[in-house]
Amino acid sequence: MSVATVANQTIEIDQEGFMQDHTQWNKEIARELAMQEGIGELTDRHWIVIEFMRKEYEEKGDGPSIRKLTKESGVPTKELYKLFPKGPAKKAAKIAGIPKPTGCI
Repeated sequence: MSVATVANQTIEIDQEGFMQDHTQWNKEIARELAMQEGIGELTDRHWIVIEFMRKEYEEKGDGPSIRKLTKESGVPTKELYKLFPKGPAKKAAKIAGIPKPTGCI
């Protein structure tokens, strides 16, 4: 594990850049992580996904799979890929400040 400074805060991250302590997360960190991931400005639709990811992690201890994310967040698969290109569950988890979901490669 290592540390990084994101939004003027020091956070613990793993080798892939996922936060290791989801309680350190805040919306400023999310905005900066989104910029680093090439997402740009977060919209209301991004926040729906991010908040769903955090809620699932807090309740179950793991981020949701892409299938669960699509079925239960209210955001269709095609839109997820537009919001979070090249791996929506993985990118959304990173921006949401949770560890990489176990189902992600």
